[in-house]
Amino acid sequence: MSLNKFFQQTVRQFSPSISRICMRSYKHIRMLPSIQKTVASTTTALTLLTCRSIAVTSTAATKSSTHSNDTSSLYHTSQRSSSTSTSSQNASENKNHHSVIILGSGPAGLTAALYASRANLAPLVIEGNEAGGQLTTTTDVENFPGFPDGILGYDLIMDMRKQSEKFGTLFASEHVERVDFNVRPFELHTFKNTYYADSVIIASGASAKYLGLANEQRLIGRGVSACATCDGWFFKEKQIAVIGGGDSAMEEANFLTKFASKVYLIHRRNEFRASKIMQDRVFANEKIEVLWNTVLLDVLGEDTVTALKLKDLQNDKEYELQLDGLFLAIGHDPNTACFKDSGLQLDEHGYVSVKAGTVSTNIDGVFACGDVQDTRYKQAITAAGTGCMAAMDAEKFIEAQTDN
Repeated sequence: MSLNKFFQQTVRQFSPSISRICMRSYKHIRMLPSIQKTVASTTTALTLLTCRSIAVTSTAATKSSTHSNDTSSLYHTSQRSSSTSTSSQNASENKNHHSVIILGSGPAGLTAALYASRANLAPLVIEGNEAGGQLTTTTDVENFPGFPDGILGYDLIMDMRKQSEKFGTLFASEHVERVDFNVRPFELHTFKNTYYADSVIIASGASAKYLGLANEQRLIGRGVSACATCDGWFFKEKQIAVIGGGDSAMEEANFLTKFASKVYLIHRRNEFRASKIMQDRVFANEKIEVLWNTVLLDVLGEDTVTALKLKDLQNDKEYELQLDGLFLAIGHDPNTACFKDSGLQLDEHGYVSVKAGTVSTNIDGVFACGDVQDTRYKQAITAAGTGCMAAMDAEKFIEAQTDN
């Protein structure tokens, strides 16, 4: 094993703050001229021994002050200034304290995790209620670079997760219910735990919208769905409908024809907003019938969906359409409910506000990436790009705090 690899693997055993100091020192060592290789090797070894000494001393101090037998505190111990409050000091010694915590596990969150873990920040990803994000419900992804034959959305997410885990990313299958950005370190509360973070990357994405009809929620899972990939298989040789006019609606309608005998694509206007290539695929599919200028009034059925109550906007005529299932593809709402009263600035639609051209929020050390802050592009590739930006900015923020 090379000295470089040995050093990096070893310092990962220490607390985040000590690891950063070691790695910063090591970067300077690696810049020494080649003629000084012997000196560099010796200095590296001495640096490693010093780091071990710091870590051991830090652990001993922690045990003495807390009278705790929890040996995992070594990994999470961090240095605080004399002005830091007692509660902050206790938080820094807590096993749930991390340098970086990432909220969300879609393309943005996993890319942020990859970059943060490669920067030796040992990030924790709190996956949320929709682990993997929207991409896990997508069929063929044809516009993500590097896959000339396309790739299933679920497979892409799993590959991204494995890649971030390889470099030390930790995962928690929990959902953050409340945060407090008014204290340092930041506090994130789930149903089971309270986590502490020096920096937070918000990548919580957005969730499918529903129409709010009388029977819609009652029949979810019994004929009503917002995920064609998840539930399409249950509608073999049945008649179903898709609501929407964007690319997602076109994709779901086409995908569902693999199972259903008939797919009605219901749209309230006389034209789609979807891209031309997606529209062409719909128009060329003999199993799809478009119902223009039509709105859904309600979903009918006792135990399962049996019909839809529709209205033709051109003649105001109401009628029932007999079918077996309904899929909604009408957009998403940002997952930002947990940030209420946290001090985080949101826009009028609930998306996280960031400074133009950046992923910085109104709170130092808090960054937002992916669909939770993107009201325009909403693509996996742009989400991944902003995830990279967030991780790099978080690293710089943490380094600045350590230097101070």
